[in-house]
Amino acid sequence: MIAQAKFSIGQLVHHRLFEYRGVIVDVDPVFLGSEEWYEHVAKSKPPKDQPWYHVLVHGGNGRTYVAQRNLEKDSSQKPISHQELSSFFNGFRDGRYQVSQPVN
Repeated sequence: MIAQAKFSIGQLVHHRLFEYRGVIVDVDPVFLGSEEWYEHVAKSKPPKDQPWYHVLVHGGNGRTYVAQRNLEKDSSQKPISHQELSSFFNGFRDGRYQVSQPVN
C-alpha cells in the first residue's frame, strides 16, 4: 500500500536533517531514482515505498530529491529565493506558492 503524500506542490518545507528550507515542485508516490543514487546519496536509507519530493532549495540554484520522513512543514511561511521559481509558480500567497501551469 502506497502512503499518502503529506506535502503538495507549492508548499514550503524544512529538511529535518540538513536544516534547509525549500518549496515542493513535484511529488513521486514512491522512490523513482536509481539504485546507485540511493546507495550513494540517501545515507539514512529512508523508505522507498513512501512519497519522495523534488524541492527547490532556498538560496541555491539546485533541486533536491527528499524522502517524506526527512521533511516537515516550514513554520516561517516566508518566500524562498531560487532562480527557477518562475518556471513553476506565478505567485506567493498565504504562505505557499501558486502553480503557474496545470499539474498532471
